[in-house]
Amino acid sequence: MEQTWTKAEELGKTIREYINNRTDQLKLTAAEKTAVLVSLLLAAMIIAAFFVFAVLFLAIALSVYMGEIFGALYFGFLFTAAVILVLGMIVWIFRKQMIQYPLMNALLKHLFTEEEQEENDEEDSI
Repeated sequence: MEQTWTKAEELGKTIREYINNRTDQLKLTAAEKTAVLVSLLLAAMIIAAFFVFAVLFLAIALSVYMGEIFGALYFGFLFTAAVILVLGMIVWIFRKQMIQYPLMNALLKHLFTEEEQEENDEEDSI
């Protein structure tokens, strides 16, 4: 009877250790995925900032050039503003197809590809 009791205690300790280890693993996995997501978003924001500055300077150059063609600088800026407004409306209309869906697919692919590779590595090691 005493032997059964010690085996039950050992089993209880093993179960507690397993639960604690699994909890730690889940915390580490969540922290890793969060870190990857934050780094991807930060990199995307930096690239977007460079892109915005490039577009801004190109728009100013186009405005000055078109102002020389039209004969008045403000006509060049009006023309460039109209072009940017039309492009902005096109992007707004097709925002889901152009931005939202590709971004979601890229993030999900990146997050779940790593998880599948980890599972395959665990299966190979068994």
